[in-house]
Amino acid sequence: MSEVRNAFYAQSGGVTAVINASACGVIQTARQNPDKIGNVFAGRNGIIGALTEDLIDTSQESDEAIAALRHTPSGAFGSCRYKLKGLEENKAEYERLIEVFKAHNIGYFFYSGGGDSADTCHKISQLSETMGYPIQAVHVPKTVDNDLPITDNCPGFGSVAKYIAVSTREASFDVASMSLTSTKVFVIEVMGRHAGWIAAAGGLAASEDGDIPVVILFPEIEFDKDKFLDRVKANVEKFGYCSVVVSEGAKWPDGKFLAEQGTRDAFGHAQLGGAAPVVANMVKDALGYKYHWAVADYLQRAARHIASKTDVDQAYALGKAAVEFCLAGENAIMPTIVRKSDQPYVWEVGKASLSDVANVEKFMPRDFITEDGFGITVACRRYLAPLIQGEDYPPYESGMPQYVRLKNIAVEKKLKTTFEI
Repeated sequence: MSEVRNAFYAQSGGVTAVINASACGVIQTARQNPDKIGNVFAGRNGIIGALTEDLIDTSQESDEAIAALRHTPSGAFGSCRYKLKGLEENKAEYERLIEVFKAHNIGYFFYSGGGDSADTCHKISQLSETMGYPIQAVHVPKTVDNDLPITDNCPGFGSVAKYIAVSTREASFDVASMSLTSTKVFVIEVMGRHAGWIAAAGGLAASEDGDIPVVILFPEIEFDKDKFLDRVKANVEKFGYCSVVVSEGAKWPDGKFLAEQGTRDAFGHAQLGGAAPVVANMVKDALGYKYHWAVADYLQRAARHIASKTDVDQAYALGKAAVEFCLAGENAIMPTIVRKSDQPYVWEVGKASLSDVANVEKFMPRDFITEDGFGITVACRRYLAPLIQGEDYPPYESGMPQYVRLKNIAVEKKLKTTFEI
């Protein structure tokens, strides 16, 4: 392998409003170090692109197009939900990866994703030791769920938090204006399978004085139907209306999800979706209030037009740091965000070992949730507030945001063999 090696970059799992900002950080920093990194090949549809030798030649993209990734949502190279099995379970996958990496002189591996992606990256980082192939692997953190350990927060979360906080506030104004003769309860369902960070952001819709009645249903708190209905009724009687933010991962005391459909996703996780109508119908049946409900779904994670500047800056910085760590000889790590101060908000880039990150979830601390289980505390506000700060609007033309679509030209395949997913 020559001294100048190529890099592989890919995006995994659910995409975000700022994952492309991390890609921008990776590619721009690699281009600034041509004596070490020859080219960045992106995997089309994540790690699947590596297994199938479906690589994208990012050198075919102009500097302007790569720069525009910073303000473009979603995954520019395609993403996937595909988790590598252990070496003992499926050695063929790792042999295939080495075959592809050798063919394209790839010595750096950057994988942008959440906990499952950190696990994949950790397995790749061990190829030098387990199979004798020299490669450095660095995980670029990304998850709207904000549930990766060690890092103060995760790129992607701040923008979702801003979207949910703003949407909850605006919808509450709407409901308040209609509550006398029409809708009295609005329910919005947000992402968050096991951790309630996104739901917590709905609490920012109200001031510390509680000027807007918001009830939050966290995955970390067992759902108590009677207590919930009592709180909604009390809010309607006091304010005339009530807004409810329910996490898709809200659970009954027996551990079953309110939204469980009985199906599974590609990682074997319960397929969720439908907590909002469940909760809204409870309100109607028990209290008789007219309601409306909404599921934020992809809207919350695609909303680049209202992205948090803090989030964009951090996403870019961690992509940049990933390359710098590799060039410094690091392997099997993840760049992290280290909070130095709340007010003024000060942060810096740190690092964590992937062995401490992979398959570990970070939940809401109990002292971030009010004693009654339906709101956020002052400590939680102090944590969340800086993460939604600042605006970073994309360029607009004719009233619409202008997002880049890359050419995504394929690298010529060098292997005669194929690999079936």
